[in-house]
Amino acid sequence: MTTRRQTIRSLAGGGLLLPGLLSEMMHANPRAPHFPAKAKRVIFLFMTGGVCHVDTFDPKPSLDRWHGKEIPIHHNTERKTGAAWRSPFKFKKHGQSGIEVSELFEKTAACVDDLCVIRSMKADVPNHEPSLLLMNCGEARQVRPSFGSWVTYGLGSENADLPAYVVLVSGPLAGAGTSLWGPGFLPSVHQGVQFRSSGEPVLFLRNPEGHGTADRRRVLDTLRTLNEAQLADVGDPEISTRISQYELAFRMQESVPELMDISREPAPVLEAYGATPGDSSFANNCLLARRLLEKGVRFVQLFDWGWDFHGTRAAEDIRGGLTRKMAQTDKPVAALIRDLRARGLLDDTLVVWG
Repeated sequence: MTTRRQTIRSLAGGGLLLPGLLSEMMHANPRAPHFPAKAKRVIFLFMTGGVCHVDTFDPKPSLDRWHGKEIPIHHNTERKTGAAWRSPFKFKKHGQSGIEVSELFEKTAACVDDLCVIRSMKADVPNHEPSLLLMNCGEARQVRPSFGSWVTYGLGSENADLPAYVVLVSGPLAGAGTSLWGPGFLPSVHQGVQFRSSGEPVLFLRNPEGHGTADRRRVLDTLRTLNEAQLADVGDPEISTRISQYELAFRMQESVPELMDISREPAPVLEAYGATPGDSSFANNCLLARRLLEKGVRFVQLFDWGWDFHGTRAAEDIRGGLTRKMAQTDKPVAALIRDLRARGLLDDTLVVWG
């Protein structure tokens, strides 16, 4: 007689579920979506710190009338609203669409007819860390899958030698940490993998000192045998993930170093992005994002730190801080859009800036 425990173990670890599960995790076959979709891949440019919308893409002419005055907004608490402050930057309509864009985005504004500006976003979360989680994971708690994890879960990957979801960071790591690209309750194969634009592209990817490729292959073969034995015994899907990720890391030893070397790009391309080989910069990361998409990576997310401007001299802080950050980001964002269009990728790539 078969016990209930044996039946559950058989279902989870062998007869019915495991072959399909292993196939999904071990191979990079893209999945067909439930409904026809135009976008096949995503670049999410996340400006960490909270970009001031009224200084960038969301003009508020009424701020001129309320400048320096307390806005009569009623809250559910006794807390009063501070004085209104008009933007120190001018807005201008661009392109056939006539979308108004701040003077800070001079180069991006030239691509305005390729943009869709959403001005209806709002949130009730007042602090940075939960707001970061809300924007990236849909909830202000560390329990939900990230944007990229859902996309790769739904669409799979188009490259067997690279992760489906890659993260690039310029500046310090965001306050909510790696939860911003975590898989939540999805299998950990959908976790974002952080690449570095300078130094070693992926930490711990190289073989230990004195060990070659053949040595690494023997170690992984032995480890896989042990993991498969445990998988057959307990039927934990995370063991399947572990097997596939070890194998992916082995293949990445060959694919990643060449991919991350932007010195192979022509000089005009580097100049267009403002990229410098060897730097850890937003410009380099934008160029790397395009290279990753061309290799079949499904979701690339760029976190750029330093968009939080407030202090004792708020007006000077905002003007100086935003001017400095836009000098670092306007050129590469515009170059990325133009580059994707020139290479025929923009038609089926969703580029999100927020």
